[in-house]
Amino acid sequence: MARIQILELPEGAGDSQPPFALVVDQVEPQRYVLGMDQEPLMCLWENVAKKLGARAVLVFEETIEIPANEVPIGPDGYPIRLHFEGDFTRLREQAMREIAQIQADMKAALK
Repeated sequence: MARIQILELPEGAGDSQPPFALVVDQVEPQRYVLGMDQEPLMCLWENVAKKLGARAVLVFEETIEIPANEVPIGPDGYPIRLHFEGDFTRLREQAMREIAQIQADMKAALK
């Protein structure tokens, strides 16, 4: 059975929404018999991509893994959630310098 993945693309200046491409893998080839008076069929996946607003569609018979779509799994079997904390060690020093500068400016203005 075919799998559909999303490959995020870099944003351009005029993009109203983040651009993406559809990556479809594990697709079994299909053949269509056309009569003499029929126009060639547009690829099914091209129609899907067009309706979803994708910039492109990439179709493969093999399994394709997109590293950006991988979710790391912890030893407990659940997805790993990362928590980042800022380094605020210098924030206090910077705030104290700014306060001292403002106080000095205020004293100079009152003289």
